[in-house]
Amino acid sequence: MDYDEYRRYDAVGLAELVARGEVSPVELLDVAIERAEQVNPKLNAIVYPMYEIARKRAAANPAGPFAGVPFLIKDLGQDYQGLPTGSGSRSLRGQVAVSHSVNVQRWLDAGLVIFGKTATPEFGAKPVTEPEVTGPTRNPWNLAHTPGGSSGGAAAAVAAGIVPVAGASDGGGSIRIPAACCGLFGLKPGRGLLSSGPRRAESFHGAATDGVISRTVRDTAAMLDVLTTRPDPGGPYLPGFPAESFAELAAREPGKLKIGFTTRSPLGTPVHEDAVAAVEQAVAVLEKLGHEVEAAEPDIDGRQLGRDFLLGWSANAAATIVDVQRSTKARPQDFELDTRLLAAAAWRVRSPEYVMAHMRWNDYTRALAAFHERYHLFLTPSLGRPPVRIGELNAPAAIRMLGKVLLGLKLAGPFSKTKAWSDQVLENLAAVPFTQLANITGRPAMSVPLYRTQPGLPLGVQFVGGLGSEPMLLALAHQLETAHPWADDRPM
Repeated sequence: MDYDEYRRYDAVGLAELVARGEVSPVELLDVAIERAEQVNPKLNAIVYPMYEIARKRAAANPAGPFAGVPFLIKDLGQDYQGLPTGSGSRSLRGQVAVSHSVNVQRWLDAGLVIFGKTATPEFGAKPVTEPEVTGPTRNPWNLAHTPGGSSGGAAAAVAAGIVPVAGASDGGGSIRIPAACCGLFGLKPGRGLLSSGPRRAESFHGAATDGVISRTVRDTAAMLDVLTTRPDPGGPYLPGFPAESFAELAAREPGKLKIGFTTRSPLGTPVHEDAVAAVEQAVAVLEKLGHEVEAAEPDIDGRQLGRDFLLGWSANAAATIVDVQRSTKARPQDFELDTRLLAAAAWRVRSPEYVMAHMRWNDYTRALAAFHERYHLFLTPSLGRPPVRIGELNAPAAIRMLGKVLLGLKLAGPFSKTKAWSDQVLENLAAVPFTQLANITGRPAMSVPLYRTQPGLPLGVQFVGGLGSEPMLLALAHQLETAHPWADDRPM
C-alpha cells in the first residue's frame, strides 16, 4: 500500500482492509511511519516516537475492532506503561508511567498500533501548542499558524495524514479548538462517560475528558464505542451508555432539530468576521437540511463563567506544580513562566472563594439545561478568530520580564491580580471564548469543519448538546458531513 491509497481510508476503512487480509498491520505501520518522517520535521506533531514498540506489536497481528490501525496518543494523561508522559513540561522528563491509563489500555485492546505520542502545551494549559521543552507545533494548512491546543499535536498529525484519528483530551476546548484549527471533527464527550483512571477518578472536577480527533464522524463514533466498552469500577459515576452502539446511532438521521445560535462572545470581546461567517454558513446548511434555526443563547453571565473557569484553571496549575514537585526533583525554573504565574494567581484565592466559584458551576449547568428544554442544540463559533500565528498569544516581553522579577521576589501573587496580567489572560481567552461552557457544565459538544477563511485556513463551528446528547450530535455531524464533505481535504 502506498501513501495515496492509505490516505483515502479512515480508521474504520483501514481496519476493514486488515480484517479481509488485503493489507497487513506491518504494511500500514510502515506507511504511517514513512509519512511521519516526511512531515513531522515541519510540524513537530509527534514528540515521542515509539516505532520499535509499534513494529513488534504490528508483527504480532493484534486483534480487535481496529486491529492493525496505526494510532497516536497524546503526551498528557494518556499513560503508556514504561514510557514517560512528558505533559509538555521539562519537569517530567524521565518520569515513566507505572501502568497504562484505562483509555490507552482500551485502545490497545481494540487492536490499535500506537507508534508515538503527540505534542501538548505544558500541562495542556493553553489553546495553542507551543511548549518550551519541545518547541511549537505547526498547522499543516499554514506552518506559520497554530494547530490549536492543547491537543495540537494530535490535530496536526491527523490533518497531515499521518493517522486518520488520534487520541486527544479536552478540559476547556482542547479537542474542539484544534479540530476547528485543522479542518477536523472533534467531539468532547459529556462528563463521566469516559474513564480518567487509574491515576484519578476524574480530572478538573469532571470538566476534562479524553476523546479523539478524526477526519470522519464514523471514526469518532466507533472510537467512542471502544472507550465505553464497560464502566470504570474506580470511576465516580455509573455512566448511562445507549442500548445501541454509537457507530449505529451516528449513521441514523437526526430528525428535525431546533437549534439556537449566537455569534456573540460570552466575554463581550470582539468576534472575527470569519467566525461570524462560519456560523452564518452553518445556519444556511442546517436550514437547507430542514432544521429550525434561530438566534438564541442561554441566560448565563459569560464573563463570570470565564472568571470562574480561570480561577479553577489556575488552581489546577498550582496543584499540578505541587504534585510534580512532590514526586520529582523538579525546580521552580523547570516549569514555564506562564504556568508559574497562572499558579501564583491561585495562591491568592481563599478557600471559600474557590468553593463559591465551583458552586456557580451548578448555576451555569441549570441555565444551559433550561436552554435545552427549548432547543435541541446550541450553535456558536468554535473560535473567536481564525487560527492565530505561532507566538501571537505570547505575553509581551515587558510583562514576562516583570513576571520573572516578581516570581524571584515572591511577589507574583499580587502581580497576577494587576490589570496588565488580567488583560493578557483575557486576550488569550478571547481567541477561544466559546468552548469552556461545555466543560464547566459537563455537556457534550463538537466542532464541525464547515468553513474556510479566504486565505484557506479552516474554522469550525461548535454545537453544544444537552445531557446524554452524544448520539444526537454524532447523527447531525454525519448528516452535515454527507451534505458538506470534508474528509478528503488535504493541506499538504
